[in-house]
Formats: sequence, structure tokens, C-alpha cells
Amino acid sequence: MKKKAVISVISNQNYEDDDVIEVVTPGEFHIKDASSYEAIYEETEISGMEGTTTKLEIYKDEITLYREGTTSTKMDFKKDSNSVTLYNTPYGMLELKIDTKDLRIDMDENGGEVQIDYNISIAGQPPQGTQLKIKIKA
Repeated sequence: MKKKAVISVISNQNYEDDDVIEVVTPGEFHIKDASSYEAIYEETEISGMEGTTTKLEIYKDEITLYREGTTSTKMDFKKDSNSVTLYNTPYGMLELKIDTKDLRIDMDENGGEVQIDYNISIAGQPPQGTQLKIKIKA
């Protein structure tokens, strides 16, 4: 089942109050089955990725973020898990290493909330602690 949704994405780098970015945008919420969902939205100029579509595949204990357009990537988040991915931007390709520290998912047919705490390092740089909160109201 497909529903219209309001999707809020709050990103906090290094867990500092002055380094918070929040984007609220319309999107779609798909109920795939009793324990898996999809949220799809268009990135905006505020996020710096205008022209990119983001799709979140949400499961009971993991989430995959896909971006296609001016920026493209596939990022996997699962608690206590590491992954490596390529992040393709208009300025070139970067290698990202993601170390998911915590993942909380509370989702049902009306939407819900996802919180991801992870460290991300870009091309061998020191890792940055990041918290991502995604709220979906369908």
C-alpha cells in the first residue's frame, strides 16, 4: 500500500547542537509487508542534493538508504555492523566507511521513527560521529 507522507530528516554531526540540519519534505510511504516499509522523497536545495531521489528501505533491524540523481549511493545501517560504500557526487566519487553504533526503528502502517547513531569516515579521514533521526507521518 502506498500513502502520501511528511518526512523529517534531522542530521547531527559530532552530536553538537550548532551542527544540526533538518529537512522536512513531502514524500511517499510504502507498506511492503508487516515488517518492511519504504519511504521515498526528493532532496532539496537545503540538503545540498537537489535533483536526487532518496529511498529508505526500512526493516525490523536494519535500514538501507539509496540515493539516485546528482548524488548516488547505497548506505547500509545495521546495529554493531560496519560497511563500506561509494558516494558519487558531482565533484567526484568518495569511499565512505560506516560503523553503525546504534539503530532504533519504531515503524507501523502510519509511519514512525528511525534513529541511527554511527561513525562515518570519508577517504581515510578520522571518523565523525553522526546521529540521524527520520520521522515519517503517513
